[in-house]
Amino acid sequence: MKIAMFGIKGIPVPAGAENVAEQVGRRLVERGHQVTVYVRSHYTPRTLKEYKGMRLVHLPSIPTKNLDAITHSFLACMAAILSDAEIVHIHSTGNSIFAWLPRLFGKKTVIQSHGLDWQRAKWGYFAKLYLRLTDYSTVYFPNATTAVSQKMTNHYQQLSHRRVAYISNGVDSFERAEPALIRTMYGLQGNDYIFFAARLVPEKGAHYLIEAFEKLKTDKKLVIAGDGIFGDPYAEELKTHASEHIVFPGFVRGVLLQEFLSNAYLYVLPSEIEGLSTGLLEAMSYGNCVLVSDIEENMEAIRDAGVSFINKSVDDLNSKLNYLLDNDEVVKGYKLKAQKDVRRRYNWETVTDQIESLYYSLLSQ
Repeated sequence: MKIAMFGIKGIPVPAGAENVAEQVGRRLVERGHQVTVYVRSHYTPRTLKEYKGMRLVHLPSIPTKNLDAITHSFLACMAAILSDAEIVHIHSTGNSIFAWLPRLFGKKTVIQSHGLDWQRAKWGYFAKLYLRLTDYSTVYFPNATTAVSQKMTNHYQQLSHRRVAYISNGVDSFERAEPALIRTMYGLQGNDYIFFAARLVPEKGAHYLIEAFEKLKTDKKLVIAGDGIFGDPYAEELKTHASEHIVFPGFVRGVLLQEFLSNAYLYVLPSEIEGLSTGLLEAMSYGNCVLVSDIEENMEAIRDAGVSFINKSVDDLNSKLNYLLDNDEVVKGYKLKAQKDVRRRYNWETVTDQIESLYYSLLSQ
């Protein structure tokens, strides 16, 4: 099959829809398919034309908050129409308005929803209104729609009374890395810090974690890995809390990220909204005890293999942190359970099987 993908920032980006596109795309290549991914040059270096067998095509955009994604996706859609792709796989619901265009030229289109984007705090009134309307184009415009969580699958099916395929994200099996770089760079020995890793945007809830942590009496540190867009007021305000106990290493990836995930005492995800967090799944696969907000998507991911607190409640988050800091054996138990459970339930090969099968079913129609 010849497959075109767009609707992401670029590859490689170790999180979100970008990570999903990479994980599925490279496996499709390994199975003999041709995969083209349309990327934005300010996320993927122009010199990178191929990655793990996927062909990368760089297209411009208008790089503002409201226009970056939509202008790039329009150009990518036009390029996909002119290409020899048989399947056009579009990531994220905001891009679903383009899903009908390739169909006019005989191509099959798939929309993959990674989250209900209208819930994100960064959007203004008109952007949120537009994104609410794309809930409908997500299910009515493409040949097929998929969602990464059961909650979102139910949402779209109740909205449209049309079939939506539940295809979750996956996770790899990771080997633990010794704390070499984090010891040299940040003085961390392992098991002596609480770890958060996500974009520094309000809905990821880092501010709740910082407030709850600052009320603790502990010798452990808090590591807030991630950043916002340069000069973003929310991210910059968070960084004012930096101290000898609260560390902001910025975006981390590669060996450094592996070390952070391998040696944390706790991994905390206090997000207000999610699709299905690949970061959370990876933290569990590394064998972390995870503490998450009790939104449906997080609870779907952890089931009984992690600990939750009341969403947006600093007091409850503080209470759960105190409990876990005081009960090392409980933490050790959750670490073993999380790793075993997530590797059994979430697998990229299974995810790729489901997506490949969906493609074949569309081409046979």
